[in-house]
Amino acid sequence: MVSNIYLIGPRACGKTTVGKELADRLQTKFYDSDEVLVQKAGCEIAHYVDQNGWGGFRDLEVEVLRSLTQKQGAVISCGGGTVVRAENRSVLSDSFTVYIKVDVQTLANRLQVDPNHDQRPSLTGKSIVDEIREVLEEREELYSGCASIVADGAGPITDVCEQILSSYNSFIKGDK
Repeated sequence: MVSNIYLIGPRACGKTTVGKELADRLQTKFYDSDEVLVQKAGCEIAHYVDQNGWGGFRDLEVEVLRSLTQKQGAVISCGGGTVVRAENRSVLSDSFTVYIKVDVQTLANRLQVDPNHDQRPSLTGKSIVDEIREVLEEREELYSGCASIVADGAGPITDVCEQILSSYNSFIKGDK
């Protein structure tokens, strides 16, 4: 069985962009867990959170990740908060998981120009920079704890993908 590649990190760190490029290079499928969740929920994330709260959203996120673990050799971009739940961290820790790390200001700049910005509900109600800083403080240890490797998401996509593929090849050979 070929291991999936799971990409984790905060909103706008580049999981989807890197994930699509990796899937192309590996000639495999790419899944964005947020997109799968939207399909399953039948509505946008912001609406789902309004109707079901963050707890309901996190429950559905667990269900979606569990369903994606059934794929083989896929590249899977996880939602920024996937690491919040212990059951998700368990799945990620036992897999080839990449934490795409990016500094606060770069994340803020990316979020401000993101056309889907309105579909991402605020986690704290604070300004973008303050929210990112607070969320990273809360999740940094969770991201790092699940990761097989940490990739610098601020670099060129080709460099990020090369780093990930090199580590992934070692992982599947058993060199971990």
